[in-house]
Amino acid sequence: MGPTSAIVLYAVIWFMTFFIVLPLRLKTQGDVGTVVPGTHAGAPQEHHLKKKAIITTIIAILLWCIIAGIILSGVITVRDIDWFHRMAQPDL
Repeated sequence: MGPTSAIVLYAVIWFMTFFIVLPLRLKTQGDVGTVVPGTHAGAPQEHHLKKKAIITTIIAILLWCIIAGIILSGVITVRDIDWFHRMAQPDL
């Protein structure tokens, strides 16, 4: 895995984790009972984006280390997920 693919892998993991963490412990304006005129009742009252971004970064680093370790060790390769046998077999 090259540096570019490592960065892309981390970015994908970070954004996927962020979208999972984003709705956790979310208080909407409708839940609190103070809906600002012109906004939806489902709009967040308190979003805590900085805390969620820090949590996401920590989780993403751990997941990236695990996934990059698996890729670099060769435990799982692209040939392992070639279920339709479309890749040519290497000459031994």
